[in-house]
Amino acid sequence: MSDWFWIRHGPTHEKNFTGWRDVPADLSDRALIDRLSAYLPPEAVVVSSDLTRSVTTADALAGGRTRLPHEADLREFHFGDWDGRHWSDVAQTDPQLSRDFWEKPGDIMAPNGESWNMAAARARPVVDRLTAAHNSIIAVAHFGIILTQVQRALDSSAYACLAHKIDNFSVTHLREDQGEWQVICINHLP
Repeated sequence: MSDWFWIRHGPTHEKNFTGWRDVPADLSDRALIDRLSAYLPPEAVVVSSDLTRSVTTADALAGGRTRLPHEADLREFHFGDWDGRHWSDVAQTDPQLSRDFWEKPGDIMAPNGESWNMAAARARPVVDRLTAAHNSIIAVAHFGIILTQVQRALDSSAYACLAHKIDNFSVTHLREDQGEWQVICINHLP
């Protein structure tokens, strides 16, 4: 059995699509970080995507826990040509595609980016490898990647998963037991 404690990185205060752009996280709320770290299991290993906002959040939460190497395949969705652009600008210049991206997630992708299914397929081998090696994992990642794992645990559609909120510093606890996944909580704020 493996317990995954997915943490969304600290806030970036970006008002645009933020996928693979490497922007910092605001880690100024030390009381919240300390409370979150105390909530998480002390025996868990800590892993993060390789983007700065996840790396620094994971480092702040690690405490005395074993810190695993960063995993590039836990990066946020690659928004391609949309990365750095405001949502309204994308909706205005590419209305049908931007609408389909959110309303029909799966194989729809931003120009020069990746789809929901591509991101889920990218993350899955990392999750499977770490699940086989560890009983308790704290993974600091991103909204999209966390939701792909919620989808896996719920065995639901990508569209249904987009209804879930994943706040910065929230905990989404998923459990794997002999190949079966279950959701313990989504978007818990300790």
